[in-house]
Amino acid sequence: MKLRLPGRRNAAETTDTAASADAGAHAAHVVKVSGKGRPTPRRNEAQGRRPGPPPPPPTTRKEAYRRMREQQAARRSDARGAAARGDDAFLPARDRGPVRRTVRDIVDSRRNVGSWFLVIAGVALVGTFVPSTAVRGYASFLLFGFFILLIVDSVVLGRKIKRTLADRFPAGTEKTRGAVWYGITRATMIRRWRFPKPEVPVGADV
Repeated sequence: MKLRLPGRRNAAETTDTAASADAGAHAAHVVKVSGKGRPTPRRNEAQGRRPGPPPPPPTTRKEAYRRMREQQAARRSDARGAAARGDDAFLPARDRGPVRRTVRDIVDSRRNVGSWFLVIAGVALVGTFVPSTAVRGYASFLLFGFFILLIVDSVVLGRKIKRTLADRFPAGTEKTRGAVWYGITRATMIRRWRFPKPEVPVGADV
């Protein structure tokens, strides 16, 4: 039987303690690495992956306000461009959905009498200021005849819209209320001024 002096450990206990400490450190390292699947990158390495150096923070309130306005203007410009392309996420509620898109395509694929409304109305308005009675009479006749053609063309357009929507969207699947008036209103605009922009050429089969 061996005597052990106070305060001293034998070799076996020392070896077991060191092995346990090494195993615990290794397990902690494995857990730490396996949590992300990779070691945490250093700050300079993370910054090096960015496309460019981060902009310095604004030094004055005026500069911060200027940056905020520039960011807001860029977001508004992107939103207007997306809405003009017909992206439903950026369109107002009255222009969203497959029904309204179909109506726009129907209107944009044909030549509409309503597209000449502003031109004819302008000519008739100028004619009413001419001192000649004959010219004023012709201007009134032109405006009256144009309204007759506009009504006939609107009726034809409305029937086409109803027929197309009935074929593509069975009753109850989509809301078609107001679609005819929506199409007639768009038909009275000049093609280049329409919003969203036309997506089909004139004469396209819709």
